[in-house]
Amino acid sequence: MDSMPLPFGSVMAAGTEPTTPPPESLNLTAITANKKKEAILQCWQLDAPLIPSNSAGTSGAVFAQLGETGKTSYGIIPPKFDGGLHTAPAVQYVVFLSGKAVITLPNSTDSATIIGGRNGLIIAADTLKYSDYGHITNYPSKAETVAMQIPTEDDKIPPHKVLYNGACCAAELT
Repeated sequence: MDSMPLPFGSVMAAGTEPTTPPPESLNLTAITANKKKEAILQCWQLDAPLIPSNSAGTSGAVFAQLGETGKTSYGIIPPKFDGGLHTAPAVQYVVFLSGKAVITLPNSTDSATIIGGRNGLIIAADTLKYSDYGHITNYPSKAETVAMQIPTEDDKIPPHKVLYNGACCAAELT
């Protein structure tokens, strides 16, 4: 059987299908605020790199250390739920495991649509300390949306660089 050439940058995994190398950094959409204390969306790249694991069960997979965290919660949000206008209760990672969330801003036409699953990680940092009004979250799916909220320790904003203003595009998400 003749082997087909692999696309540039591809490696052979344990199976027979070529895979692309894992990403080196973690990008995510951030809900944060500007100097006028208005909520804004930005695409962030976290400073913590994605590094290969040596742990049994995940050896060879890549992970980023997100820092110390607080009390994590798991939530089941009803279909077609309107979360209304609110600030983040804490600087927190939000992981949408399933469903769909649409985030809009009261002082802007910017929005972000987050689909639960692989690209469902965001950070909400528009707490009252930083934002006067916060953001609006709607869950338009006909099914429940499942999410985890993971507050950072002491409301610390993780070290990051801003890639650009606005929600991350699918191509930037890792």
